Amino acid sequence: MKCLYDSLIIVHCFVLIFPSKMNENKPRDSQNLACVFCRKTDDCPYKYGEKKTNEKWNLTVHYYCLLMSSGIWQRGKEEEGLYGFLIEDIKKEVHRASKLKCSICKKSGASIGCVAPRCKRSYHLPCGLERECIFQFTGNFASFCWNHRPVQITTSNNYRDSLPCTICLEYIEPIPTYSVLQSPCCKNAWFHRDCLQVQAINAGIFFFRCTICNNSEIFQKEMLKMGIHIPEKDASWELEENAYQDLLQHHERCDVRRCRCKEGREYNEPDSKWEIKRCQCCGSSGTHLACSSLRSWEQNWECLECRSIIYNSGFQKAKKHAAPKSNKVAITDCLLEESSPKLQKLSPGLQHKDLLRQGSKFRRDISTILIELGFQIKKKTERLYINKANIWNSAIDELKNFNPSYTIEVSYVNENDDFGKECLGSKQEFLSLLMHHLANSSLFEGSLSKNLSLNSQALEENLYYEAGKMLAISLVHGGPSPGFFSKTLFNCLVYGPENTEPVLEDVSDFDVAQIIIRINTAADITDLNSVINECYNYLDVIGCLRHVTTLNDKYMLAKDVLVYQVIKRVQIPFESFKQGLKTLGVLEKIQTYPEAFYDVLCHKPETLSAKVLSDLFETNTLPDVQASGYWKNYLQNIEKGKSATTMEDILIFATGCNSIPPAGFKPTPSIEYLHTDFPVGNKCNNCLGLPITKTYKEFEENMDFTIRNNIKLEKEEYSHYIEP
Repeated sequence: MKCLYDSLIIVHCFVLIFPSKMNENKPRDSQNLACVFCRKTDDCPYKYGEKKTNEKWNLTVHYYCLLMSSGIWQRGKEEEGLYGFLIEDIKKEVHRASKLKCSICKKSGASIGCVAPRCKRSYHLPCGLERECIFQFTGNFASFCWNHRPVQITTSNNYRDSLPCTICLEYIEPIPTYSVLQSPCCKNAWFHRDCLQVQAINAGIFFFRCTICNNSEIFQKEMLKMGIHIPEKDASWELEENAYQDLLQHHERCDVRRCRCKEGREYNEPDSKWEIKRCQCCGSSGTHLACSSLRSWEQNWECLECRSIIYNSGFQKAKKHAAPKSNKVAITDCLLEESSPKLQKLSPGLQHKDLLRQGSKFRRDISTILIELGFQIKKKTERLYINKANIWNSAIDELKNFNPSYTIEVSYVNENDDFGKECLGSKQEFLSLLMHHLANSSLFEGSLSKNLSLNSQALEENLYYEAGKMLAISLVHGGPSPGFFSKTLFNCLVYGPENTEPVLEDVSDFDVAQIIIRINTAADITDLNSVINECYNYLDVIGCLRHVTTLNDKYMLAKDVLVYQVIKRVQIPFESFKQGLKTLGVLEKIQTYPEAFYDVLCHKPETLSAKVLSDLFETNTLPDVQASGYWKNYLQNIEKGKSATTMEDILIFATGCNSIPPAGFKPTPSIEYLHTDFPVGNKCNNCLGLPITKTYKEFEENMDFTIRNNIKLEKEEYSHYIEP
């Protein structure tokens, strides 16, 4: 069998694009020398392979002409002869071919023959290419004439219109011919043969794959059969010397306007005030620690350009563990040599309200943070067996001994099933259901914005710790935004309970709320004492009983009751919950980047729009033009309120989530176009199969019917269970 040593032949991409440059390095006469097999002087690596000359024996060959010749074998070592083919063998093959006439040009020297039984056709390589013969660069390097060449077997053609070549994007007729090939793994993917050959030479055997699904094994096998040469080499972009050298260089220069270092801007002395610190946002600007009044290398620093972007976007980064008790804003860190933008002086409450101004611009920040935390997750998987009708209790049982750094696999089980059948489930669907149950559990109190409750049984069972752990695992493993924290609970986690001021809305106990209101609205000292006397036992038990001498004392008394009810009363559950949140380093990130986590923990995600949902799903196969139009119209009609189905219903149907997780979907949601009457949702792969119908009305009715009924059945499946 012939051995193909393509690793010896490194053909750079620029050789294909600028063949004249390659020729400049060859002896001037070699460009005019003809190949001893095809007798052409053309030097076209893409069509004929590299042209090489053995000056000692005055032999010039095209690599492909040599490979495909029927009567020669590679018997030498790599460095012998030409490409391992011995000179004496090449001469014998040339002599043999001189007796054979080309079936196409009728000239002698036809060294390549069709391998089909009883076929006597012989031809030169260039002639065979013009007559659309196929040359297989694998196995025995077989060649097939135009009558016996292999053809692609395809199903009946259902395409009414032209489709684009997925490489050059020019439209072609989706009919398999010599010059048009179909992907074996993605039936909607079509290619020009020339486009495929150029890509194969550039990509090499390690990177040549289907442009749609990235399959390499099936794709390469089919392309080799159809005569595409795939060199056994690395990709051309990987062969360029020092191609990625710039990525290894760190910025080491002080870029502030007035550098104070006498040794110059490039001077960098580690562990001193003249050490260079790079911008934490872009990394492409730097400063000496002393030039920007930085006390240590660990202190954050942003360059002027990045800092202007941050401030112009409308938020300030809160400092870790900052205790916002004073109206004074201390700017002790001179991040730049110029004065920082002025900060508005805010009261503690208003400082936290300032966080409300953030919007979707933080989604990118939180996504980056959670993805970085996700680097801790190992490839090793651990399966969780979840009873969908009892999500809460089964999740507690399964997650107690779960290693948070393992990849989650979910299997749904049914306790009422005598056969013990398991059903592979969606991780993100499970985490969405779990967060829903957590928000409505007895561990929290309140309507929309919730605080921790005091539940003695939950304390005994250590459920507050488990709840914090669940929430941390959900965020890092791709779960949804919890969105139910009150601002008070959030501030307690970030700044500490001692630096947090609760508000009346945090009190869920109606009787306690009435006591606070009565104290605050007392008209005179007599009225205030009357309230204290009525609530004497309660105030005594909670440690808030105090002697009042003036009417203004009512404000301090009301605050004491409020702080006790919201913060001090749940101090033990809070500490336990906080410990659970430390799982995978989530709590530390919350305290370091509160502005990024505020929206995720305290606000429900924004309502999905047609554009957001359309952009969310990527199409892995070439779309059906008509069905694609129906899909866009369907989303627009939902947005206009013309359908009972919602955007969230579609997302649940396809992914199991009713909102986009802060860390994003994995895998990315995708759309397939199916020759079926009804849509198909694959939650494990986040895939939505759209039906191909004759009319839009049929498309809309089938979508509504399937999605609404599917969600209704799922709700009925576990709605009978309510977590106590």
